[in-house]
Amino acid sequence: MIIFYARCSTAEQNEARQLGDAHACHAEKIYIDKASGKNRDRPQLEAMISFAREGDKVICSDISRIARNTRDLLTIIDELQKKGVAFQSLKESIDTSTPQGQFMLTVFGALAQLERDCIRQRTEEGRRIAMQEGRITGRPRVQVNEKELRAICSRWRSGEISAVEAQRSAGLKSNTFYRRVKQLNL
Repeated sequence: MIIFYARCSTAEQNEARQLGDAHACHAEKIYIDKASGKNRDRPQLEAMISFAREGDKVICSDISRIARNTRDLLTIIDELQKKGVAFQSLKESIDTSTPQGQFMLTVFGALAQLERDCIRQRTEEGRRIAMQEGRITGRPRVQVNEKELRAICSRWRSGEISAVEAQRSAGLKSNTFYRRVKQLNL
């Protein structure tokens, strides 16, 4: 049986390209996750691994759809191979039913992880530089008059208004309201 696994990182992303690949390779069963590939906690991935039987082949559009780091990729492929299930990645032309495919899988898995780690490192460096230059200062602090907040809290503590009404009156979200109340010992 040909099983196809597709994954989009977010619910807003579209899996149409991957589904086109699934139909082109005549997939009999398709599993789709809408979750980040940074970890293995994906319900459809686990369901696909449980479902696959000896002689089946799991296909995906590219290896980053099945795993984003080498360890997870090799673990997933090892689980499939122990069950007698082959794996194929269309983009990288990797097929684990051959020794060359197994070797290339390891190489491409390492490259995918390197790319992800480099992106994370560059993003963090850029964020750090922007913060040093004052371009990123975090979310602007909501300005609330302390005297006004004390009056609102007094009405809330006396039961005159609910917590939701107090938050609305102060113009604060719930967590910010309670944090300010705690800071001011109200």
